[in-house]
Amino acid sequence: MSSAPTPRPRVGIDFGTTNSVVVIATPDGNTHTTRFAFPGHPETETCRTLLCLWQEEERGRLAVHQAIGAAAIDAYLDDPAESRLIMSMKSYLAQTSFRETRLLGRRLTLENLVGFFVAELMRAVGIDPADVDATVGRPVRFAGELPDDAFGEQRLRDGFAEAGFRSIAVALEPEAAGWRFARRLDAPATILVGDFGGGTSDFSVLRFDPAIGRAIPLGHAGVGIAGDQFDYRIIDNVVSPELGRDSTYRIMGGAPLPVPIEWYASLARWHRLSLMRTPATLRAIDDVARTASEPDRLHALATLVADQQGQALYRAVGTAKAELSHADSTILRFHHKDIHIDRTITRAAFEDWIAPDLAQFDGAVTTALERAGLTESDIDRVFLTGGTSFVPAVRALFAARFGNQRIDRGGEFVSVAEGLALMQGNSAHQPDAPAPC
Repeated sequence: MSSAPTPRPRVGIDFGTTNSVVVIATPDGNTHTTRFAFPGHPETETCRTLLCLWQEEERGRLAVHQAIGAAAIDAYLDDPAESRLIMSMKSYLAQTSFRETRLLGRRLTLENLVGFFVAELMRAVGIDPADVDATVGRPVRFAGELPDDAFGEQRLRDGFAEAGFRSIAVALEPEAAGWRFARRLDAPATILVGDFGGGTSDFSVLRFDPAIGRAIPLGHAGVGIAGDQFDYRIIDNVVSPELGRDSTYRIMGGAPLPVPIEWYASLARWHRLSLMRTPATLRAIDDVARTASEPDRLHALATLVADQQGQALYRAVGTAKAELSHADSTILRFHHKDIHIDRTITRAAFEDWIAPDLAQFDGAVTTALERAGLTESDIDRVFLTGGTSFVPAVRALFAARFGNQRIDRGGEFVSVAEGLALMQGNSAHQPDAPAPC
């Protein structure tokens, strides 16, 4: 009598806009979060979703090399002129206008880039994609203007297939976070899950019954903004004015004109800043600076772009944002050559800046409840996950609607991946099944 085949290892992968996480489901029904160790950096449970590509000559021909996460930043800073740093790949998945790009003399699709990153992600944790069953998360609504969610999911699947995965299921990220939280329940409950990523925020209403071990989705809603949007608010209100956004300039001695606002739109969107480092853009900034009301600020903008100081700037902004989660004020500090920014930011000011974004979160929660046919009083528990859930104003939004006693948090950076590993084979959507929206 033949023995039953050994089950393939199961993994959950949270491919995020900002960070990615890999979790392995263990035979005893628990999970193990893998860790990433890059030379010169502390070991972490999350890997920055960054990909660096460069070429080196091998055996008489140029070969493309790649690095991810913290190693990608190191590789890029080691030779920024000859390497390419790819950021925020997930933000473009549902954008039909972005099909391919030209890098290092090659035409590469977004699926190629996702495949490169995910393959390196698996190598970093010692997993062969061909030997595991994987559940991958997707947002309820992808980031970007007028996203095609079905298109975004298919490109996500195709990117993972390029990385070598043979068995892929896709599940909604807030549902996955809910699965992880549901393990704490000892009775049936209706749960609202708020999952705040780097580029998207999703809200799902789910009914969990521990006795049957499955979740029933009741309603979903999502918005294409999250943690990166809060960074944008800080850059727009603090950094951009220091770099000349409010300056004017003249053409042929005419009336004062505002400096091109698109420069500061790119400055505030971290995945677009590197695209400004072209001779044409740098010449344009220099030309405007000649007649600008604040030429030194325009020169500072050019220096920031030319010297590729975007990563250092975003680290400073991220640090200030994090400090405002536990302090009433902080100082955003950024220094490079003649750029000196030391600006006090109060939590009250920050909350004023993000008020429009909080309103979008609030509207999405209302939509999720309406689609579920429920009201706030029908929700037993609220589970918030993702880095943005640390922001006091975000928690206050949910406390005002549901009460503090119903709100729970935990595993803010790994709960989605843990849930993906746990739910695989249960409510995950198999390759040919469309995910609900």
